[in-house]
Amino acid sequence: MMNLSDEPAIRARGLRVIRGSRQVLDGLDFDVPRGQITGLLGPSGCGKSTLMRAVVGTQAKVTGDLTVFGEPAGSAPLRSRIGYVTQAASVYRDLTARQNLEYFAAILGIPRKEARTQVEQALADVDLTDHAEALTANLSGGQLSRVSLAVALLGAPELLVLDEPTVGLDPVLRRDLWNLFHRIASEREAAILVSSHVMDEAERCHRLLLMRSGRIIADDDPDALRVRMGTATVEEAFLKIVDAEKAAEIEKGSAVQ
Repeated sequence: MMNLSDEPAIRARGLRVIRGSRQVLDGLDFDVPRGQITGLLGPSGCGKSTLMRAVVGTQAKVTGDLTVFGEPAGSAPLRSRIGYVTQAASVYRDLTARQNLEYFAAILGIPRKEARTQVEQALADVDLTDHAEALTANLSGGQLSRVSLAVALLGAPELLVLDEPTVGLDPVLRRDLWNLFHRIASEREAAILVSSHVMDEAERCHRLLLMRSGRIIADDDPDALRVRMGTATVEEAFLKIVDAEKAAEIEKGSAVQ
């Protein structure tokens, strides 16, 4: 019998999303394990955000098989088990950072005494304690993103889905947030799916899903990917894979003609 911890947090088979005449996700097969950071990397427009919306159940016209903790993606029982951070900050601008967290803690049904502790911890985790009483309308873009991340941390979710959470942040804060992600994955055995178009962040992940044009072109850990492609960096490996694909497409097109 499979141990529950061996079951992937996310399992996708034949996952497709069509928008108009364009196939945004083209038959994806992948697993996201528990207790690890899985990086979803690729250029803007390759389908990363669409994939994340499909995982949390907010994407329309999804076909194929997509489950989260064994449940169909978007099922009601999953709502309290997933923390989701979008690229656009999902907070109320007329509330302070603390008030936003207190409101969402109440929505999650966290008991008031426990909520106070969780709110303080979440503010500290994203380095916003000094800005807790500031209206979010007066915060910078990076600070707004961190308020959204703090909200996602409430309730100790088993899966964090983070869509480019470090965009616009300074190097020190980026480092601190990645240390936080590693601690959450290790101590809670939570699964983290984090997207980025910055290839140096790939080195911070346990596993990588490299995307291009709605397809996964590599699924491996950073070290294995570099060794397999004979490169010094993940970015070089990605470019080498893309170049090989382009060459194959040109060759296929020439053969058809």
